[in-house]
Amino acid sequence: MKSTLERENPVASWQEVTLVYNAALKQVNTKLEILNDEFQHVHQYNPIEHIKSRIKTSESIVKKLKRYGYESTIENMVKYVNDIAGIRVICSFTSDIYRIAGMIRNMSDIRVVAIKDYIRNPKPSGYKSYHMIVTVPVFLSDRTVDVKVEIQIRTVAMDFWASLEHKMNYKFEGNAPEAIRKELIECARMVSELDDRMLSLNEEIQAMGEDED
Repeated sequence: MKSTLERENPVASWQEVTLVYNAALKQVNTKLEILNDEFQHVHQYNPIEHIKSRIKTSESIVKKLKRYGYESTIENMVKYVNDIAGIRVICSFTSDIYRIAGMIRNMSDIRVVAIKDYIRNPKPSGYKSYHMIVTVPVFLSDRTVDVKVEIQIRTVAMDFWASLEHKMNYKFEGNAPEAIRKELIECARMVSELDDRMLSLNEEIQAMGEDED
């Protein structure tokens, strides 16, 4: 039996979803690039190393809705799946994460819906990242649509660790051998220590530069 998603107008409906979410991604991406450029102009420093963005596939969305116990409809996609549009912001230092999050909160046309701070409160696996669900208005020819975008902000080291965890979960379908799981947790501890030491070292270098001035 075909799913609700397949029975409905799949091409036009999914095309409209991708249209508005891609538009939202472009807007948030541009805003972040402008913030980074301005920061370079004012402080001679770029808090953002690079930005990645993606639209979740329809197959992935349907799987998520099934896990939540919802029918695979376009309405349920938009209502219950917060990460259809996702942006990952990669920074050098943990201090940059909260600096960028603060700048996003201060944007007048972005509304913050939810925040999950997995840096101060890591997941049991060791996962660290700062998550924001925001809405951004997308202006179409006949209406304005508030579109949800998930923003993940993390350091280069956190992103490297998260990439490995993702590969592990995909490989073992969430049931990794205990030895590998423990080793990954230990790596998370080392990544956290590295981030702290790199931040401390950077602050020391910056202070030396100020003393010379």
